[in-house]
Amino acid sequence: MVQGTALCLVSAALLRFSSTGVSQAAEQPAPADYPYQPVFFSHEEWLTVSSFVERLIPTDAEGPGALDSHVPEFIDRQMNLPYGHGSEWYLRPPYVKTSPVFGYQFLFTPRDIYKQGLSALNNATEQRYGRPFHQLDATERDSVLALMEKGNITLSAVPAKLLFSQILKNCKEGYFSDPIHGGNYQMGAWKMIGYPGARADFMDWVDRYGERYPLPPVSVGGHVTQGGV
Repeated sequence: MVQGTALCLVSAALLRFSSTGVSQAAEQPAPADYPYQPVFFSHEEWLTVSSFVERLIPTDAEGPGALDSHVPEFIDRQMNLPYGHGSEWYLRPPYVKTSPVFGYQFLFTPRDIYKQGLSALNNATEQRYGRPFHQLDATERDSVLALMEKGNITLSAVPAKLLFSQILKNCKEGYFSDPIHGGNYQMGAWKMIGYPGARADFMDWVDRYGERYPLPPVSVGGHVTQGGV
């Protein structure tokens, strides 16, 4: 979706982002209709987060998009784990105002960021466009995301840049994580970048430079897809 995003992805995935920071993929309806039923997200939150990640990593000729990869499912599952509750974050007083260079300086857990941020996002787009975020077309959603990334749109409670960075981070994690966590459906992202996954033995290939690895990726759960990477 943006240049900052592309710099964090592996080189093969960089081709999916334009030099101006806005995806050039064809507009597609969002969100996808998943068989998975969210546990943490409400119905409208599920629609909103799905519509959001669809624009961060849209489906195109290079490979699957965030919806194809079941990224919203990954995020929903994470919110019900200790990570979602911020269990490893220091969120207790005393609170001392300091510089962001010292790391995360908010009191929101990931669950708080999503619950308060998604609602605020829909309120903001209702005021601007007369529709919630998930009902905007792709161009409108791209415009809103660009404003959020730069902090040029005001959301109540949760700063727009914080919500954007949280969803972007979790989107990338879900896209490239092992499928055991709910994302990277059928290891599509791994196949796109040529990553073999959790195979235990590569000794036959360590000196075969420039050759394409012919075996399909393997997940931590032992699942294998058809076709090589």
